[in-house]
Amino acid sequence: MEQLVNFIIRPPRAEYDPKNDLLDQEFMLKGKWFQRKDLEVVNSRGDVLQCCHYVPIVSPEGKPLPCVIYCHGNSGCRADASEAAIILLPSNITVFTLDFSGSGLSGGEHVTLGWNEKDDLRAVVDHLRADGNVSLIGLWGRSMGAVTRKSSGVVSRLLLPGLMYGAEDPSIAGMVLDSPFSDLVDLMMELVDTYKFRLPKFTVKFAIQYMRKAIQKKAKFDITDLNTIKVAKSCFVPVLLGHAIDDDFILPHHSDRIFEAYVSSIFSLSKKLMVIWLDEHCKLNSGSYPLSDREGCYSGGRMFGTWLWIS
Repeated sequence: MEQLVNFIIRPPRAEYDPKNDLLDQEFMLKGKWFQRKDLEVVNSRGDVLQCCHYVPIVSPEGKPLPCVIYCHGNSGCRADASEAAIILLPSNITVFTLDFSGSGLSGGEHVTLGWNEKDDLRAVVDHLRADGNVSLIGLWGRSMGAVTRKSSGVVSRLLLPGLMYGAEDPSIAGMVLDSPFSDLVDLMMELVDTYKFRLPKFTVKFAIQYMRKAIQKKAKFDITDLNTIKVAKSCFVPVLLGHAIDDDFILPHHSDRIFEAYVSSIFSLSKKLMVIWLDEHCKLNSGSYPLSDREGCYSGGRMFGTWLWIS
């Protein structure tokens, strides 16, 4: 049972060398020069977060530029943001990425699947706004692709701070969320069926209750609070929900449920732009369509170009 608890709050940290595994300190994309600025940000709990900000060496017209904060998944790190940076930087959208507390090279003992990580985002947003070189801010939470996920462990998919923070900060210009879960406890119950564990329902529920109490004691958060449907109902930041075509871990109906919670909000739909990428077997009234993982990544980049320059 202790292994299951650690599966949630203490997955393996990503190991990487900033000198070799991040984009270069200076590099060229499409004829323009960019740089990586390494820095540290301290969150409200005193944990030191290792971060980097990808920016043009010479800012166009000397004006503040929009910025996308890239949010990695569990067992992920800031090195995962390289593809997003390559996509966004040529459009003069800077990219900020960090190791969340408890992940990568940052301080912190536990991972909380978004509960404490949303406070890490708050510290980063406060830093960017105080810096004065950033205009609008977007959030990109993108999971591992299906092949990478299967080789590195399904735990890499669970971190979801973007939506939880976006609900608290309506000034965020837009969010791209890849393969989010709608409710952690529901997901746990589903996984028992998905992987055909022959356990009675009452046994599974007992195990989840044990894990809940153990996690509350160790990491000081309640897994039953990780319900993104409740969060979506109070969030009106523009969002693009993405789901892998062949996702057999977090099933596509989780994005369906979050989408429905979003559109049931009392806020005007004219303030939202929602495009859902789902398995072609899922049916939504949103004009959903299946995309490959790479197509989804580029669609997310194009969407930020719209939000951050037109908002």
